Amino acid sequence: MPGYEMSKDQLMARLRRVEGQIRGLQQMVEADRYCIDVLTQISAVTKALQSVALGMLDDHLRHCVADAVSAGGPDGERKLAEATQAIERLVKS
Repeated sequence: MPGYEMSKDQLMARLRRVEGQIRGLQQMVEADRYCIDVLTQISAVTKALQSVALGMLDDHLRHCVADAVSAGGPDGERKLAEATQAIERLVKS
């Protein structure tokens, strides 16, 4: 079961803001805006998504992983491996 520290409503609000930024990017491209302005907005969207991802990762580590590790057994090891893989994907992006 997900253990989000931020509520689902807060998470959805942040994702809706990112969605709005993406729509703004589409409009910028459609309007032939200056390349550097578009790239600046792409950078802002990327940072916003990274912020959401880091918040979710933090929640996952503090709740799902910590609970599984404290319970012991193979589930704890599996959760640690999953978290490591998620961190690797974030670092590569």
